[in-house]
Amino acid sequence: MEKAAKSQAADASARGRFRVLVVDDAEGIRSYLASFLELRGFEVDTVEDGRRALAFLEGGAAPDVILLDVMMPVLDGIETLRRIRKLDENVPVVMLSVVGKASTIVEAMQLGALDYLNKPFAEDELLATLSRVLEKRSLELAREQLAQAAEYSSEQMVWASDAMRSLRQTLEQVADTDVTVLIRGESGVGKELVARTAHDISNRAKKPFVKVNCAALPEPLLESELFGYEKGAFTGATSRKTGKFELAHKGTIFLDEIGEMSPALQAKLLQVLQDHQFTRLGGNEDVNVDVRVVCATHRPLEEMVRQGKFREDLFFRLDVVSVAIPPLRERREEVPFLVETFLRRFSARYRKPLRQPSQALMRMFDGYAFPGNVRELENMIKRIVVLDSEAPILAEIQRTRRKSARGGGEELLSLIGEIEGRAGEIPLREVGRLVALAAEKNTIAQVLEHTGWNRKAASRLLGVSYKTLLQKIRDCGLEPDAA
Repeated sequence: MEKAAKSQAADASARGRFRVLVVDDAEGIRSYLASFLELRGFEVDTVEDGRRALAFLEGGAAPDVILLDVMMPVLDGIETLRRIRKLDENVPVVMLSVVGKASTIVEAMQLGALDYLNKPFAEDELLATLSRVLEKRSLELAREQLAQAAEYSSEQMVWASDAMRSLRQTLEQVADTDVTVLIRGESGVGKELVARTAHDISNRAKKPFVKVNCAALPEPLLESELFGYEKGAFTGATSRKTGKFELAHKGTIFLDEIGEMSPALQAKLLQVLQDHQFTRLGGNEDVNVDVRVVCATHRPLEEMVRQGKFREDLFFRLDVVSVAIPPLRERREEVPFLVETFLRRFSARYRKPLRQPSQALMRMFDGYAFPGNVRELENMIKRIVVLDSEAPILAEIQRTRRKSARGGGEELLSLIGEIEGRAGEIPLREVGRLVALAAEKNTIAQVLEHTGWNRKAASRLLGVSYKTLLQKIRDCGLEPDAA
């Protein structure tokens, strides 16, 4: 049975491994299941009660299966299952309980639980259950993947612009080396996807790809997540926990939002990069690892180094190969590919008819700055598919444009009001100059907003040279947020 579950995990790794959410109030059970399943190729998230499980799902997480304890304080497993079904009718749930009461089992099954395991359960029994549940899940995923197959593949979609193709070439040049890669870019541009590509085209592609979000956990929890701990290391540490670095042995570890890591953890990470070894929390033995490190950040690390917030020696260790992902507004040629891909994905996921985007929507997208980048576009398309209407998105973009235009117009009206209040004090020539400057600033701001702050495109529309436009942007004190 373990062989079958490993096969399931291997199939899942081709699309991003199967993800298990463990909901149990016992720390020992959570730690044991996380280590056991991660070592067998699963991605595992753990929460300690029903309320946190619901918050996890409401936050957009999409596990492939949930292992749900029945006996929990405040919100028990049955009530949690009832509420889960209101959020997601299809996610597979397996109940776990020390007491196998027939009435509880029946109620759980009536609410849609796929199976029920009595604690303590054998490892083979757990793997066999997951194998059965995920076999059904994998068929659903296969159907979804077939539905996503479009005229343009995800590879063409992601690397459709010159900037992204150049970035991929850089990744290919260092694919078979162990150098660290630092990925920079605004939130939502696709840093994790680039990190996965760096792994998939490397000589470590068949080994684990392990992701850690450094901004998601406080320092003590992040340290134990990265390096693990020994039994008895602290109160509640009832068994050894394997850290992410160990799980990524021979593979790649992706440290997202590395700029959020505390100075103390930065020092420990530097030691791992230099010596390829570390000690678990509460342990004395060195753990040797062979791991390639890929990092990502949206923060200016050089400035953080100057401010003493990021270690200079660690920065130079990480910045061996640095790639910058341009924001979506600077690679607009990808927007049609992305729209097509997201439409197919969400139409299949939510079993909605596949509709082509209207010309009005694509024109709106062409002039929209996408401050949330690819993630924002993805969420927009998801809303269009779920609501079966483009109207809310069109209205939202129009409101954004009107607000921007109103801001510029109000500045001009304010200036005119000031001139009226000082009638006779300001010479007519100066009045003309001030009004012309305010009108020019408003016009430049609107054109920049229309082009998504593509200055070259804006200079063409305004009929001025690129150099002249840059000077006027400085003279007017314009910044992207101001526009």
